[in-house]
Amino acid sequence: MKTENLTKKRILTGDNTTGRLHIGHYVGSLENRVRLQDEYETIIVLADLHALAYPKYVASPDIVSDSIFQVAVDNLAVGIDPDKSYIFPDSAVPEISEIALIFSMLISHNRALRNPTLKEEIRDKNLGDNFSVGFINFPILMAADILSVNADLVPVGEDQAPHLELAREIVQKFNNTYGGVFKEPEGLIGRVPRLVGTGGKAKMTKSLDNVIYLSDDSVTLKKQVMSMFTDPKRIHADDPGSVEGNTVFLYHDIFNSNKEEVAELKARYKKGTVGDVEVKEKLFVVLDNILSPIREKRKYYENHRDEVFDILKTGTLKVSEEAKKTLENMREKMKLPRFS
Repeated sequence: MKTENLTKKRILTGDNTTGRLHIGHYVGSLENRVRLQDEYETIIVLADLHALAYPKYVASPDIVSDSIFQVAVDNLAVGIDPDKSYIFPDSAVPEISEIALIFSMLISHNRALRNPTLKEEIRDKNLGDNFSVGFINFPILMAADILSVNADLVPVGEDQAPHLELAREIVQKFNNTYGGVFKEPEGLIGRVPRLVGTGGKAKMTKSLDNVIYLSDDSVTLKKQVMSMFTDPKRIHADDPGSVEGNTVFLYHDIFNSNKEEVAELKARYKKGTVGDVEVKEKLFVVLDNILSPIREKRKYYENHRDEVFDILKTGTLKVSEEAKKTLENMREKMKLPRFS
């Protein structure tokens, strides 16, 4: 049972509900939120409204709806403790949408379009000019999520840092125009700002199908690892190879805690005394050991769906209370009337 601790600072972080989470999410944000949940009151948003910013998902309500459950379970499976943290879908708190609408009046269209992450997504997803107003407003909705609960800290991946910068601009604009309501949230980038995908080069992302999901079974995981890119110039196992820019060794550096083994593999690889297969098999063992307890915990929650939905109800009630207080404070400062 949660106990209120008014001395604790607050975290707001979250994930788009566009499918299950992968190990890029793990090292980019999930690790930090699990580590900090004892120190901070932690609130995790399941960003289902954000998912609708993408053409693929606005036309796929079943995917978005199912992903609310899947992403909640992924968070619980990696170690988010429902007795210490709150999880909620942002569509369940309508006050957040009203806050986002007000914020959108404070930001110019040109400023919204200057966001480098939005530019990258338009390019990488080949959106051309086929993107919605909601897509441009995505960072403003994220700011509303954060500021609806007046979060102190926001663990994010590197690609979300520009969104957080916009949130701070909104705080300054609102406070300077109407009077102090919000504090400026700080960001916390994960230990791996952008994990390269299994195919090398591109960032790990569901849209490119270059991912290792937290829920992948051992067979699927091994298939993904054994198909990973290594040194394209290396033809035979006894050819000297390069470890720089080598995706498999990049993953060893990030995930393999046995640094002596990694150093030995690198030395042998450079000399041509170890093949790609052995290096990949050792990486598979490392990743399988990390994902195995996550899979087991995931099975528990998959078999206790009612417990997951109770957790979401509790989180929604908590955030609704906070967002209502924030919105009323904003409306009072802005002299917006209430007749009901």
